[in-house]
Amino acid sequence: MDCIFCKIIAGAVPCHQVYEDENVLAFLDVFPHAKGHTVVVPKKHVSSVMDFTEEERAKFSAGLSAAARRVNEVLKPEGMNIGINDRPAAGQVVPHVHWHIFPRWTGDGGGSVHSIIKQQEGADVAGVARLFSV
Repeated sequence: MDCIFCKIIAGAVPCHQVYEDENVLAFLDVFPHAKGHTVVVPKKHVSSVMDFTEEERAKFSAGLSAAARRVNEVLKPEGMNIGINDRPAAGQVVPHVHWHIFPRWTGDGGGSVHSIIKQQEGADVAGVARLFSV
C-alpha cells in the first residue's frame, strides 16, 4: 500500500478527523492553505473522478456534503471553496481522488475558482460548443 490516503484510511498514518461515514473520510490537510482546510477522500481507492461508478459518486457526494456541513458548523466560515484537482495536469499530487474544502473569510487573500486558470487560448465558446454537438 503506497498510497498515503489509503494508509490514513487504514489507520496506519494518523490524521485529524473532521468527518467519517462508511464511504468517506474527511481530515484536516497537514499543509493547510486556510484555517480548517479539509481533505475528503473515498475509502475505496479511486485514482480519478472518471473512475467512479454512478453509485460510488452518489455515496461520495453525500459524504462530501456532510463533511462540508461539519466544517461549516464548527468553524462558521463566511463561505467555502470546494474543489478537486483531477489528474496531474490539473495539479493532483496524490493519485487517490480527493476534494478540498477551503473555509473562507472576507479579506483572507484567496480568490474564486475562476482564479485557478486564466488562459483563454482555444476557449472560443462557439467552436468548443460544436465539439459537443451530436
